[in-house]
Amino acid sequence: MTTERIAPSGARGETSCGSAACARPAPTDPHVVVIAGANVVLPTGTVPGGRVIVEGTRIAGSAPVGAPTVDLRNHWVVPGFVDMHNHGGGGASFTSGTVEEILKGIHTHRLHGTTTLVASTVTGDMDGLAQRAGLLSELAEQGDLAGIHFEGPFISPCRKGAHSEELLRDPDPAEVRKLIDAARGRASMVTLATELPGGIDSVRLLAEHGVIAAIGHTDATYEQTVEAIDAGATVATHLFNAMPTLGHRSPGPIAALLEDERITVELINDGVHLHPASLQLAFHHAGGDRVAFITDAMDAAGFGDGRYMLGPLEVEVSEGVARLVEGGSIAGSTLTLDRAFKRAVTVDRLPIEDVVAAIAANPARSLGLYDRVGSLEPGKDADLVVLDADFELKGVMRRGEWVVDPQLG
Repeated sequence: MTTERIAPSGARGETSCGSAACARPAPTDPHVVVIAGANVVLPTGTVPGGRVIVEGTRIAGSAPVGAPTVDLRNHWVVPGFVDMHNHGGGGASFTSGTVEEILKGIHTHRLHGTTTLVASTVTGDMDGLAQRAGLLSELAEQGDLAGIHFEGPFISPCRKGAHSEELLRDPDPAEVRKLIDAARGRASMVTLATELPGGIDSVRLLAEHGVIAAIGHTDATYEQTVEAIDAGATVATHLFNAMPTLGHRSPGPIAALLEDERITVELINDGVHLHPASLQLAFHHAGGDRVAFITDAMDAAGFGDGRYMLGPLEVEVSEGVARLVEGGSIAGSTLTLDRAFKRAVTVDRLPIEDVVAAIAANPARSLGLYDRVGSLEPGKDADLVVLDADFELKGVMRRGEWVVDPQLG
């Protein structure tokens, strides 16, 4: 089998081509490839023996006669993964790393299928977070990141998890505004304990500026959570984790977040953060169109066990599980989305169409990026993942170029 390396033909921000332009390459840009024979998962369902046509950086509707073909029989082709909550990988932290280190972390996750990634910070002092936002926004502007997620410092000390308690603060709208301004239009999401003073006003501020208000690291009641949703919150940060448990008299935030169709619920499907029954509960109540798989990854993802820093806190990673050295709280994960995908299909026995939605389409919609990524449709970025019959990753394409070439694996 042979394949052809696909050269990029246009910028990410250009207008999607119309049907005529997608049908055939321009004479000066003959780079078209047909990926054929695989089980292709589309928004309408799985097509056995289907094909995906790539023209330059985009998915096309048809191909010219004689276009080169990559034969991927006995494989699956799914959209590139979209991770909306990720703190680092490959030994690099998005909170403290240099530009070169951050790019290494991004590349590590691309090797595992994540073609669209939002960089998450952890709690720090406001000036430091603003400076970090400026650096990350530059990487977002050049297309390496899809945006910035501020997880902290506006979270509950009762549910702080792996965040430094002395740096936590109430969500003053003026300080929230300082962070989103520092991100220069690249702030995607802010996680808040919305029950704290200023929480509801901050949710409204974020909604007005087109930034996701995510409810997380919260000690809110059911009623307080409903109030935050009505004010404009649209995401549950790693549902079940860092929030009160579901009670029969005090249902807390979990019930409110699961039952409301306006909420996308993040899940960390690594076998550590969630019992399988909790994952099934989320899919049963939220449905396949409201779950977003995330990694919540820290530096050790794709790198290995050892000692790391998560913001100002020291973390010990042992057998792939990250915990604070002091106190033992779970400190993010070492998950990559290819592992989350395989576990969802083989262990949790979820329909592959639901898994694809959770790992690509749903986070893309939540981020406002579904016109570009999240599904294999003509006009969208040519971002895709190739999996073998056992759901092991064999290929990754991002914007028409193989990051992992299935013909060389």
